[in-house]
Amino acid sequence: MEPIPKSGLYYPNKIARISILSLEDVMGKNGLNAILNLAGLSSTIDNLPPDNLDRQFDFADFSAIWAALEELYGPRGGRGLAQRAGRATFNDALRNFGALAGVGDMAFKVLPLGAKIRIGLAAMAKIFSQTSDQLSTVAEQEDHYLYTIHRCPVCWGRTTDKPACFIATGLLQESLKWVSGGSEFRVTQTTAKSVGDATCDFIIPKEPIG
Repeated sequence: MEPIPKSGLYYPNKIARISILSLEDVMGKNGLNAILNLAGLSSTIDNLPPDNLDRQFDFADFSAIWAALEELYGPRGGRGLAQRAGRATFNDALRNFGALAGVGDMAFKVLPLGAKIRIGLAAMAKIFSQTSDQLSTVAEQEDHYLYTIHRCPVCWGRTTDKPACFIATGLLQESLKWVSGGSEFRVTQTTAKSVGDATCDFIIPKEPIG
């Protein structure tokens, strides 16, 4: 696998750590080690990023993990594993982050579904924009939301045939399930930096599946 040049853009150690541990949950220790070796991150094996919010985990290293996953398991297998890791990442950590802390409160639970989704997506974008160099925004359209990642650590320095930021898709799916109180929402990535687009865009219909 070709190494990805360093970006000079960073994730906080904590989010990188949680994502790697979530991947281990999904694949097991040996599977994770194979991914880290292929990604050129063998030094990370048994030496995970520390559990703090210092911005020290380069986007290039984060992207290399998902490129290695796809190389080992193929696009379809890698997609399923990455989405599961994204869901686990949200469950293990992001639901406890500051911007989402009030989402479990009773006042939030009595809001209409549309308000919950709007507030929840905005909170997710805020977490990433404030804690990392990943700039995220949300725009409300007539029948859907457009969640945009302007600087994407998932596909940084990669070239793919189709949008492939699957951990981000899984993370959004699980965050929507949580803020909505259990509804599943379809999250469709329509553009990606790795395909040559300006941003990584995700379409989220306002109505849940079913």
